Amino acid sequence: MSNTAELLKGAAELFPDEVVTQAHVRHLDLPGGVGRFALITLDNGFDHTKPTTFGPASLANLDAALDQVEKEAKEGEIVGVGLTGKPFIFAVGADLKGVELLKERDDALAIGQGGHAVFRRLADLGVPTFAYYNGAAMGGGVEVGLHCTYRTVSQAVPAFGLPEVFLGLVPGWGGCALLPNLIGADKAVSVIIENSLNQNKQLKGPQVYELGIADALFEGADFLEQSLRWTAAVLKGEIEVVRPEVDRDEAWDQAVARGKQIADSKVHGAAPAAYRALDIVEAARNGDLRAGFEAEDEALADLIMGGELRSGIYAFNLVQKRAKRPAGAPDKSLARPVTKVGVVGAGLMASQLALLFARRLEVPVVLTDIDQERVDKGVGYVHEEIDKLLLKGRVNQDKANRLKALVTGSLDKAAAFADADFVIEAVFEEMGLKQRIFAEVEAVVPEHAILATNTSSLSITEMASQLNHPERVVGFHFFNPVAVLPLLEIVRAERTDDASLATAFAVAKSLKKTAVLVKDAPAFVVNRVLTRFLGEVLRSIDEGTPVEVADRALAPLGLPMSPIVLLELVGPAVAHHVSETLHTAFPDRFGVSENLGRVVEAGKRNLYVHDSGKPELDPEVEALFQTGDTVLTEEQVRDRALDAIAQEVRLMLDEGVVAEAQDVDLCLITGAGWPFHLGGITPYLDREGVSERAAGRRFLEPGVASVPA
Repeated sequence: MSNTAELLKGAAELFPDEVVTQAHVRHLDLPGGVGRFALITLDNGFDHTKPTTFGPASLANLDAALDQVEKEAKEGEIVGVGLTGKPFIFAVGADLKGVELLKERDDALAIGQGGHAVFRRLADLGVPTFAYYNGAAMGGGVEVGLHCTYRTVSQAVPAFGLPEVFLGLVPGWGGCALLPNLIGADKAVSVIIENSLNQNKQLKGPQVYELGIADALFEGADFLEQSLRWTAAVLKGEIEVVRPEVDRDEAWDQAVARGKQIADSKVHGAAPAAYRALDIVEAARNGDLRAGFEAEDEALADLIMGGELRSGIYAFNLVQKRAKRPAGAPDKSLARPVTKVGVVGAGLMASQLALLFARRLEVPVVLTDIDQERVDKGVGYVHEEIDKLLLKGRVNQDKANRLKALVTGSLDKAAAFADADFVIEAVFEEMGLKQRIFAEVEAVVPEHAILATNTSSLSITEMASQLNHPERVVGFHFFNPVAVLPLLEIVRAERTDDASLATAFAVAKSLKKTAVLVKDAPAFVVNRVLTRFLGEVLRSIDEGTPVEVADRALAPLGLPMSPIVLLELVGPAVAHHVSETLHTAFPDRFGVSENLGRVVEAGKRNLYVHDSGKPELDPEVEALFQTGDTVLTEEQVRDRALDAIAQEVRLMLDEGVVAEAQDVDLCLITGAGWPFHLGGITPYLDREGVSERAAGRRFLEPGVASVPA
């Protein structure tokens, strides 16, 4: 038994539940009498909904297939070897379920070495090798093709990329060493670092070809046939594949420097994966692949044993799995159909909601407001946004016309909502106003209609308390911008019934939103966590800590924006209002910043000016501030903010605001853009010892989002 086989056999024993990929070898005669050709097809036996992955047993199967074709090549029986996938899927990389189980660094090292040992054989077979990217290819799926002599890609490939850095790994089966040597360091940095950290952006087939990763691009319908014809022409010498010279001088340095800038702007030095990947790219400049592969093995082993990867996989599983089966949601068979939607209000938030409902549900949507000018402005906004989609080619003319026709406005609620099944209000955050609106709507809608509120902090039970049918009122809290952030907090008030709640979840699914069931508690989940954390930062400023020190304090977490930038995005007035709501509910933990109150009173929307190119406190805002003389360090502000978050999350769980810590993390990732490498927040609080210090115990069991003991 070879070393590789022994390595893979040992790894397979650690991962008994692997979905095993087979590597089927078949032979065919290439057109034009070129000769006999071996084609290896990667297939796990399931349809495209269960993509092909590489675990240890799968790698062993590919290794055995390569044993066979290597022997045939040596004996002169074949002129080349091709590698392709099952319909719609090439291969989507390492099986992460196996990675989660690893407890020892040596086992993690074996995963990297095993992949390299198998894939490297494609470059050493003695005959040319061809990868035919026929469908989705990610991570190790991309990398196995990089070891081949030539590559073709289908025009229909929907997703192609190296997502490892996004998850907290490096492309560790050849990606960091081979890709820059194939297409140049700058393009490689775009694929490995920039796309990965840009919400795991994927390439489509034509882009793969344009970047030079593939040597030829063919239509999806007869992709394999065209690829084989092209292969024959290459082997005959009729087609010569010429690749541009790679610049290994200054351009390489500039590419690595650009990668570091991107990593700094996205993770602020808080997660190691991007920097490790760039180190390998930097070292790959001289084309020494053996050294590059060894560096990948070491980086993989270190990162697999680190907390960021475990948090990244945990976060990935939350978004991919838990999000699809919301905890506590009622039986979906109770949901009622929604054939028309009403929106009360025609401001920016209401207009964004109208656009979303029209696009996703494709049912009539009617906006109402207090005067015709506002109604026209709201409907006009939706129509303009649909025109933008048309210009970008996201919808065709026919679809644009249909969508526009679905969205109308009216001043008469009785006429507008008489046949609506779902009415959502998005008006100013004032309890009396919302109660009055719901009373007006209840009087004119059908008995089965759901009344939804987009409130960000007010009690839904109180809002529904004066209605004849409070059981059909549900919280439906979106996050701004609605088109970008996936989270929808669905709030069950004290008297909300199962049918109304089931309908709300069904609508959320049609809207393609991540729905999390939340108890009717002040500010629900995201706004409660963010307000507590922002409150601690503002308190330190009010006490005398310089604004720039307090604002930098959370940088080591790698959050999408600093506290003050977040405050500006939310809007000082909204943030102030939410802090007042929470102060009323929990006066001992939530303060109200008098300085923020002065900023709101003065009508200031921003605290920073950017005249010098970098953010500086607006002198007008500075003049409004009255502060004490207690100056904290960044570390002290950070400790205070993290302790407050841990305490608040523990209280929310004790109060049953959500089912589990996992739901808090899912909310922060999908509603506030908190990074995958934190796993939301609770894995980070556990890892740093904050949970035990501030909340008395861990949020997650050891081994969940961390290396198993």
